[in-house]
Amino acid sequence: MRVSLSKIGVSLALGCALAVAAPLMAQSSLVSAAMAEGRVGEQADGYLGFRDAPSEALRAEVDAINIKRRAAYTQLAGQRGVTVKDVGATVGCETLKSRVSTGRTYLLPDGIWRVKGDAPIALPPYCGN
Repeated sequence: MRVSLSKIGVSLALGCALAVAAPLMAQSSLVSAAMAEGRVGEQADGYLGFRDAPSEALRAEVDAINIKRRAAYTQLAGQRGVTVKDVGATVGCETLKSRVSTGRTYLLPDGIWRVKGDAPIALPPYCGN
């Protein structure tokens, strides 16, 4: 399915996280509110997802963010000789590890939405736990 982070390399993981973190983490107030309410959350694949059916406006804003993320992942994948899916998963691992705040929702590959508590997120095996 996905290449393990050890195969992608630590430099790719750090490069991905740094390259996409600032511009792609910026959100509108609508998306920020939906994240705070648990209706939108980070996914292990590196994209935002919907826990519940979104309004058209929210879907449009999240789609716009995900399009920008995919463009950044595509560029990095081309530079590093890996797949876009691997870059997204690498960024997803870093995001779940360090950017999902307590009380925020997130989705792991098992398809179950969870709310982050005080403990670290139990990351998927491909994250190189």
